[in-house]
Amino acid sequence: MRKVLKRMALVLVSFLVVLILSVVVFVNWAPQFGASATGERLKRIQASPNYKDGTFQNLVPTSLDLSLSKIIPATWKMLTGVPGAEPADTIQTVPFDAAVFEGNGGPDQVAISWFGHSSLLIRIQGKTLLTDPVFGERVSMVSFSGPKRFPYDRYMDVDGLPHVDAVVMSHDHYDHLDYETFTKLKGRVGRFFVPLGVGAHLEKWGIAPEQITELDWHESAKLGDLTLVCAPARHFSGRGLTNRNGTLWCSWALLGTQKRVYYGGDTGYYPGLKTVGEQYGPFDVALLECGAYNEDWIDIHMMPEQTAQAQLDVKADLLIPIHWGKFNLALHTWRDPIQRLLKRSAELGTKVATPQIGEVFVLGGSIPEAHWWEKLP
Repeated sequence: MRKVLKRMALVLVSFLVVLILSVVVFVNWAPQFGASATGERLKRIQASPNYKDGTFQNLVPTSLDLSLSKIIPATWKMLTGVPGAEPADTIQTVPFDAAVFEGNGGPDQVAISWFGHSSLLIRIQGKTLLTDPVFGERVSMVSFSGPKRFPYDRYMDVDGLPHVDAVVMSHDHYDHLDYETFTKLKGRVGRFFVPLGVGAHLEKWGIAPEQITELDWHESAKLGDLTLVCAPARHFSGRGLTNRNGTLWCSWALLGTQKRVYYGGDTGYYPGLKTVGEQYGPFDVALLECGAYNEDWIDIHMMPEQTAQAQLDVKADLLIPIHWGKFNLALHTWRDPIQRLLKRSAELGTKVATPQIGEVFVLGGSIPEAHWWEKLP
């Protein structure tokens, strides 16, 4: 019996060793994980005032409760499903109209089209920007598992895009930086604006270093007459098992000669939003996250009521809520974000646009306010 137990223990240990080695090999060799910064890029990261003790830091104390007492019940709920977390029928979208989007190309015109979650086309100062493009089926480190996109009657893909002058990235999480999408964008976009460290991922995926502009918070770059400011956000980063906060996260102030747009990326609510409004606002429109929230991670994702307040903080005349309507990444129903946001915005007396997926909204025209999500069961 003792020999049998020893053999069983040996088999178990051997299995665990093989499993651990397989995971290590996978994480180090699978291209979707990207790459860590080295050389001059790493030196620049280490010189950043926002980089301390080997990681990037938020401007205010920020916690993410990952205790077992929180993870286990949350994971179980995600696995068993939350009633209403995903639409019961296909979401009807609007075919993207490139002619309306490109308009006259003048500095007084801003056009925006939202493709779900945080992927948008923004036309400002005659330039077309693509934010956090995720056109793949899942947001995960593997293609066969992980959150799957909601059913749309049509999905935007790289082939359906108009000419894109630049891609603008907020951080390196899988629901914002998609390996599959970037392999298709390679060679079709001239510039990539990213926060510090994210360029290492792009270079590993074949994008030329001279096409990548990496910025720290409050640094800026030019694209013709358009100024792009890498502004702070309250979040975190990481694509692997051991590289949390090794790259920077950010929001973007897009400053034209006549119009200003704020893209918030992912962020928890914090006083820095008011600072952004004071330094770079007022904005004609703000694109702010509204989804994937929970009280257990309120420091890194805003609740809908906070999103409504953030519009006032950043001094935005109009709000378009994003980061909802495509993936089930939390424990709320899929319609909860927009319903709660609109209720609070009505109380605050602020203006909110709710375009359909793919619809082109031209600033200054009629504001899309249809409650299209209510048509679904």
